[in-house]
Amino acid sequence: QVQLVESGGGLVQPGGSLRLSCAASGSIFSIRAMGWYRQCPGKQRELVAAITSGGSTNYADSVKGRFTISRDNAKNTVYLQMNSLKPEDTAVYYCKANAIATLSPLKDYWGQGTQVTVSS
Repeated sequence: QVQLVESGGGLVQPGGSLRLSCAASGSIFSIRAMGWYRQCPGKQRELVAAITSGGSTNYADSVKGRFTISRDNAKNTVYLQMNSLKPEDTAVYYCKANAIATLSPLKDYWGQGTQVTVSS
C-alpha cells in the first residue's frame, strides 16, 4: 500500500504564504498524477491543483497565479506553494496520489488532511 503524509498547514494572515508538502511512502511501484484538494465544512471536496509524473499541471481557476504545485519524483513528494492567501482559501487540504503499489492495481490514495486557516 501507499501512505501519504501531509505537512505545512497552519494559521496565516490574509496576503501571507504557506507551503504544503506531501510525502508518499510504502510499497510504491510507481506514482502517476499527484494533486491537492481542499474541503470546507458543508462543501464538496474540490481540486486545487494537480501534476503528472511528467510535470504537466492544472489549477482551479480560483488559485491560478497564486498557487504553484511541484513534485520531486526522487522523493515521491508533492508540494503546494500558496501565496497571496485569502480567507476563502481556508479549508482542510488533502493530498492525493494515483499510484501502483506492489501487487496492487492502479488506484487513488489520500492523505489525512492538513488544516489551512487564513484569518487576521
